Amino acid sequence: MKLRIALIAGALLAIVTPLPALAADTTPPSRPGGLMSCPPPSSQGGMVGICWTPSTDDSGPVAGYDVYMLTSTGFTKTSSPTSSPTIVGGLVRGRAYSFYLVARDQAGNVSAPSSFITLTATTGMQLPSPSPEPGDTQPPSQPQNVRDGCLADAEGTAFCWNASTDNVGVTGYDVYRETAGGWTKVGSVGTTFPMFHEGGLVIGQYYTYSVVARDAAGNVSPPSSPTRVLARQGLPVPPSPSPSPSPSPTPTTGACEVGYDGVTWSTGMSVWMTLKNTGTSAVNVWSLEFDFPDAGQRLTSAHSAVWSQTGRHVTARNAAWNAVIAPGATVNLGFNGAHTGQNPEPGAFTLNGLACTVKA
Repeated sequence: MKLRIALIAGALLAIVTPLPALAADTTPPSRPGGLMSCPPPSSQGGMVGICWTPSTDDSGPVAGYDVYMLTSTGFTKTSSPTSSPTIVGGLVRGRAYSFYLVARDQAGNVSAPSSFITLTATTGMQLPSPSPEPGDTQPPSQPQNVRDGCLADAEGTAFCWNASTDNVGVTGYDVYRETAGGWTKVGSVGTTFPMFHEGGLVIGQYYTYSVVARDAAGNVSPPSSPTRVLARQGLPVPPSPSPSPSPSPTPTTGACEVGYDGVTWSTGMSVWMTLKNTGTSAVNVWSLEFDFPDAGQRLTSAHSAVWSQTGRHVTARNAAWNAVIAPGATVNLGFNGAHTGQNPEPGAFTLNGLACTVKA
């Protein structure tokens, strides 16, 4: 009897014992490829058609795709088709638009973004011809020659590009970094010097960026070709010497112009500066100085000079490789910093004790 009870209990235990849980699907689909223009199935204007090579996934067919279009404020999702092709409507006839797309699987995993594609919205049949759009509708040219290593001593990533052109004038650039499942805007810079610097990244890892130019009317260029950039160690800000030693040899002075540009966020900032010798003789050994307007502003890392800070007062002394500034030449330098909510720009700069003009 006891044996029968034991057998029955064992059988019941075998029935109720749960099966091992299946591992969750965490593998994203493959990156969509082969993007090309597909003629829209209508003569109505203001449309583009996009075709692509289907993505693959380890768990079977993908669930669908998300299509993103570049606007003046960033990339915006315009549609979520289940397969190729897709039609995007409501566009301005004859205008060029840039897109990318990602694939999604049944578990919600999202692929890496496709390459960019720039298409012109169909003009359709127009009788009579419409009046031209008012205002500036011409976008800037695509940023070219995005290149790594232009500021090798900066902490994080730093890269430069050739300035875009525009029929009226470029007002700035938006910088996008490829992240899991898309392109994220990580900063905007002015036109003083086409360069971007981003800190707080994993040193030794490559990151992929694309740059978009914009004008005052909100027109945006096609994105630049994606470029991989290495995050470097950079140089820390040294402690301020006490007392500060006098530079040797005795510095010479010259007329100067300073450009100050950057991005700011809740408690941080990234600033890049230009120092131009506007005089007729070379500056040999230099010290650039300015005061932060707010007591909460401070340096955290810097590049292309020997930086120090005492209170609000900031000093940048030349590095060994950029001690001489020839007449008409420009030195590029900059820093990362922190603030407590107020981040006004300095209003005055001196080079070797003489006041510089501030570039507008």
